[in-house]
Amino acid sequence: MIEIEGLTKYYNRKAPPALDKVGFKVENGEIVGYVGLNGAGKTTTIKIAAGVLLPTSGTVYIDGYDIVREKAKASERVGWLPELPNFNLNEKALNLMMYYAGFHGLGGQQAEERCLSLLKKVGLQGYENNKLREYSMGMKKRFSLAVSMISDPPNFLFDEVLNGLDPEGIRFFRELALEFKKEGRAVLFSSHILSEVETIADEIVFIHKGRIINIIRSEDLSRFGGLVIELTISNIDNKLENILESYGKVEVSGDSVIIYDSKAPAYEVNRVLVENGYKVSSLQSRRMELEEYFLKLVGGEGDA
Repeated sequence: MIEIEGLTKYYNRKAPPALDKVGFKVENGEIVGYVGLNGAGKTTTIKIAAGVLLPTSGTVYIDGYDIVREKAKASERVGWLPELPNFNLNEKALNLMMYYAGFHGLGGQQAEERCLSLLKKVGLQGYENNKLREYSMGMKKRFSLAVSMISDPPNFLFDEVLNGLDPEGIRFFRELALEFKKEGRAVLFSSHILSEVETIADEIVFIHKGRIINIIRSEDLSRFGGLVIELTISNIDNKLENILESYGKVEVSGDSVIIYDSKAPAYEVNRVLVENGYKVSSLQSRRMELEEYFLKLVGGEGDA
């Protein structure tokens, strides 16, 4: 279990905090998606949880061990996949991995067998003796994952691990995260690819400017996101928006009309439009997707 409690982090006291009393949990057997704009605080949170960055205040508990005061015990129980893996590129993969295995008390044949097994698991069999500078970005991330699994930790931190990956790489990490979940491990997973977060996350934590602005269960996304009604109307005029504004946020482009967070079902909106003489040629309703909901939360400020 990963428990983040009251995390605050200042990089510069003259600037707002990178994190401001951030707190949430990742239960065992659960995948939590962590969503926010660039600079929102996702990577800072994950680095603190991994024990590579100290908080200004607050802490993270890994299976009950304080990452600040009991760093050695806490770090043993968490695997970290950074956004940009940083290794000695002139080293061969197997040699470097066996070096890291030594930090976990493994050596000799035991270490070699463990490392070869993990490299095979992440799809790098046959590339064990290649230097890391010969690896693609996706291969480096798979190698980073193998390194993070040496101690067989019960918790994992994925920081934008899907960036730069092809569809096969994305599928691999998705399936692995789901495998970890089945094994009862806790996974904290940040990503710009919100469709992937929506697909695999049990819970989604939204962070904006260093503060948690909402936490929802994935199955509740439709309820929180609201109803979206999309219409095509051939005789749009200046009165239309005034008629529809009481139902929700209205966007008009050409003959297309979108109502976000509609307070009425589609059939009711259609009835009112027809009664007012509008010619509705198409109408459909759906629940808001994660990306739309996220942009609604942050006021449409750029990319996640």
